[in-house]
Amino acid sequence: MTNDTMLGGLYLLMAIMLVLGALMSRREPLAKLLTMMLAWVAIFGAGFILFTFRDNLGWVAQRLKAEAVGAPVIEGSTVRIPMAIDGHFWVDATINGVPGKFLVDSGATVTTVGGVLAAKARLTDTGDHDQLVRTGNGIVKVSSARADTISIGTIDRHGQRVYIAENDDLNVVGMSFLSTLKRWSVEGRWLILEP
Repeated sequence: MTNDTMLGGLYLLMAIMLVLGALMSRREPLAKLLTMMLAWVAIFGAGFILFTFRDNLGWVAQRLKAEAVGAPVIEGSTVRIPMAIDGHFWVDATINGVPGKFLVDSGATVTTVGGVLAAKARLTDTGDHDQLVRTGNGIVKVSSARADTISIGTIDRHGQRVYIAENDDLNVVGMSFLSTLKRWSVEGRWLILEP
C-alpha cells in the first residue's frame, strides 16, 4: 500500500467517523438524519475532490479565464487557444515585441500584418513591394518584410517572413508560422499549438 493510498484512506476514515459521531449524538427522526448524512457526504466529497485536484487548480483558473475572455491556456510549452464566438481562433500575439490581435488562419500562406501594427513593430523591409496576393476577401496588395520575432504565448519564432497589408487592419497568423510547429491541431473548440 502506497503512502498516497494510506493518506486517502485515512482522510475517508476520519470523514466517516466525524459524520457518524455527529449523527449518533442527535436524537432526530430518521429522515432528518439521512438528510444530514447526505449533506455531510456532499461536503466531504467536495473537499476530497478539491484535495485530489489541488495541483490542477491553476489550470482550471486559466480555463475559466479562457472561456470568459478568450485568453489562451498555457500548459508547459503547449498553447491552447479557445474558439471565439464567431467560430474563429483569435490570439494576442507580439511581433517584434509589439502586441496585436491575430486571426489564426491555416488557409493563409504567409503571416500578414496590417499597416498600423507593421509601422509600430518596425518590420525589416525586404524590398518586395506591390505584390498581389489572392485572399478569401479578394486580391490584396502587400509588401514583404521580415519580423525579428513573432510570439504566441510561450512560442517564439525568429526571422519570419511576413506580408504587410497597408490598407488592411487585419493581422493573420498563417502557415509560415504554423508549419514551424511540432504539431498544431483543432480539438473540439480548441486550437492546440505545440512548439
